[in-house]
Amino acid sequence: MFGLFKKKSQKEKLEETYDKLIKESYKLSTVNRTASDAKAAEADAILKEIEKLDS
Repeated sequence: MFGLFKKKSQKEKLEETYDKLIKESYKLSTVNRTASDAKAAEADAILKEIEKLDS
């Protein structure tokens, strides 16, 4: 209840975006491989940003 108004950190926002992109990439992999690869590349860039924040 006390975490109701807590703002998300930059890392949490990036992790949500990463998860969303990975799921979209998986869904597209059966229909359009090129679009799937593009989403995977975006997710990889987000992952690198997350790793920068960790170190």
